[in-house]
Amino acid sequence: MCGIAGILGRIDDRNREALDRMASAMAHRGPDGDGRWTSTPDPNGFGCLLAHRRLSILDLSDAADQPMIDPRSGSALVFNGELYNFRSLRDDLRAEGQTFRSTGDTEVLLQLLSLRGALAVPSLRGMFAFAWWDEPTRRLTLARDPLGIKPLYVARNPDRGPDAAWSLAFASEVRALLASGLLGKPRLDPVAAACYLWNGFIPGPVTAVQGVESLRPGAVRIVDAGGKTIQSDRCWSIPRPDPGSGSANGSHEAIDHSLSEALRDSIGLHLVSDVPLGVFLSSGVDSGAVANLAQRSSDRPLQTFTLAFEEGELSEAPFSRAIAKAIGSEHHEVVLSESRFVADLPRALDAIDQPTFDALNTYFMATAVREAGLTVALVGTGGDELFGGYDSFRVLPTLCQWSRRSRGVPPRLKELAASIVSSAKGARRRGPIPPQTRWAKLPEMAAAGEDLLRLYQLSYALFLPDLQGRLMPDAPGGTALQHGLPAVLADELADEIRSRDVLDTISVLEHRCFLGERLLRDSDAAGMAPSLEIRLPLVDSVLAEHVFRMPTDSRYNPIGRKMALRRSGLVGLDPALFDRPKRGFELPLNRWIDQSLGDEIDTLMRDHSAASAIGLDGPTVELLWDGYRSGAPGLYWSRVWSIYVLLRWCHTHGVLS
Repeated sequence: MCGIAGILGRIDDRNREALDRMASAMAHRGPDGDGRWTSTPDPNGFGCLLAHRRLSILDLSDAADQPMIDPRSGSALVFNGELYNFRSLRDDLRAEGQTFRSTGDTEVLLQLLSLRGALAVPSLRGMFAFAWWDEPTRRLTLARDPLGIKPLYVARNPDRGPDAAWSLAFASEVRALLASGLLGKPRLDPVAAACYLWNGFIPGPVTAVQGVESLRPGAVRIVDAGGKTIQSDRCWSIPRPDPGSGSANGSHEAIDHSLSEALRDSIGLHLVSDVPLGVFLSSGVDSGAVANLAQRSSDRPLQTFTLAFEEGELSEAPFSRAIAKAIGSEHHEVVLSESRFVADLPRALDAIDQPTFDALNTYFMATAVREAGLTVALVGTGGDELFGGYDSFRVLPTLCQWSRRSRGVPPRLKELAASIVSSAKGARRRGPIPPQTRWAKLPEMAAAGEDLLRLYQLSYALFLPDLQGRLMPDAPGGTALQHGLPAVLADELADEIRSRDVLDTISVLEHRCFLGERLLRDSDAAGMAPSLEIRLPLVDSVLAEHVFRMPTDSRYNPIGRKMALRRSGLVGLDPALFDRPKRGFELPLNRWIDQSLGDEIDTLMRDHSAASAIGLDGPTVELLWDGYRSGAPGLYWSRVWSIYVLLRWCHTHGVLS
């Protein structure tokens, strides 16, 4: 786990200094090493400059330092992440006569690329983002892992004239590109801002900064020395269920056994480390399964960690403690008090690479684990997306079924019926800021019919479309946005969900949107802030391929219980340890906003000039804040918190409209 950066441009002091600024801005991602490399300039003095910040996980020696150079070709690699199948890949290369100086995964990747080029990428299993400069062809290959665990951001110089000093820059963080000084006066991308108001995060390929692109998960892009794209591919897509894998073709016991093997394989590979390792343990099935199987794969007690709160009714500590005792781990409880949260909040918010209303819980947990002396932590993220743990797997199929049964009913009549139901639930109250709940969205969801992408996005929307329009009056129109997503992403999702059944479609959307564009990005930024590598055994391309090919009844039934994961991951544990209502792992922010943070947030939320500087309507923002403070029904803390974070991030980084 590291930070990478690079520039295609003139090999001169100006670009070297820009590269140094990018690397310095990512020092937290790699406190153990800081490397630079420049290619041989062409006759006009242009080439490639690479930087790397190292967090040592595998092979702690200097032999694994980066940028790593192929001594035969002079090609260079900067790599962020982990290849979990590097040992088998290294064995294959040795069988072909290759030799190695180091024991880690970076040299394996370098040799694979030197031998096979971009054709090597589909053979990689892990979380990764890398840049490989092929010296003989003078081309740069950029790539990301299939599920998008590790980020990679790319900026192109809008000045394409003959005197332009650079053509392309890339980095592991948007903030590093801002620090480079290459972007001039950064501007807030209006599509990104509109997407943020809908989602509470910014889905790629757009970013908060106009002209900076998030490389798509599974992407492989090859550019020439002038930054021109030569090849752009996706090396992986979510598979479809195997028509021959139904329960009629195999017993549930055989299916469970196969899943158990796949889970053990993934978790075993994720445990490989040359530095101390721990596990985030909440009270849920996902982290419980990861911790349980990890402990069963270890010959000594694992270190498990739980974030606890002084507010006892919100704390998972008693449940996590019981699970840890049953597993046999060495358990640690980290109590996050309101006073410590408030004191550390500026650092936590500064750790956010792009605006998001989430990530703080991961930051505080990661900080505690790093302070305990560990460098790697496994988490249970991904189980809900794989096995149907979210409400979306229950609610959206019901709405689709209702739409199918009412196909003969005129649309206006259906919307009227939905409005009556919504009003009966108290969700259509009139007022300065009406309720922003799921029941309030029912008329819009009725109008969506059986369009699952639209239904999915409406179900997650922080604000109803009307309030979004009031908050951002000049939001981009036309085809730039589709259902709160950049049009490119919406089209990509439409292709990937085509001809899938309802549950399979929802799983794809949860993987690509909620997991891929929010949770994974937040985990990366929040974990790397205190220099902690977060590993996600349930977010693994090989495991995903296995689960997506499972029969629907074995994978999901009964909806919301994740029984397949329980049977395969909680083996040896009392099921009663996990028999309680599901709840997300959240900080008690609603209480803390009211008690300790209200004054600080109040100042910014009432600053009309601060809002207008990023394209928001100041009076509406203030009205939203007043509604929350006065206890307006159906207006939850996440709504006001998301606006506060957006305002703070944009003004802190000088990214304005």
